[in-house]
Amino acid sequence: DIIRGKDLFLGHQQRKRKLEERLQKMFHNIKENNNKLGRLSIEEVREYWWDANRLEVWKAITCGHPGGKYFRHTCNGGERTQTQDNCQCAGGTVPTYFDYVPQYLRW
Repeated sequence: DIIRGKDLFLGHQQRKRKLEERLQKMFHNIKENNNKLGRLSIEEVREYWWDANRLEVWKAITCGHPGGKYFRHTCNGGERTQTQDNCQCAGGTVPTYFDYVPQYLRW
């Protein structure tokens, strides 16, 4: 949510502003260093980056964390397969799309 610019960040406003400034700078640099992204807005670059890196971020957050098992059990699709204590489904897909559900609905 933070990367995609959709975090509800209810904390300290000064920290929120600093974080957003750093993210804007980071995504501006990504845009400047990739010719394919030149016509995209910073918000579109954020979504592009998230789409390209979602699986790696997911693995970094959940694969080594035993407390994250509550949302790992099932994979998407009609067969409703299970992850069997893995942090990803067959084919390397992530077993949830919580990141596309509005944050306030996940609580």
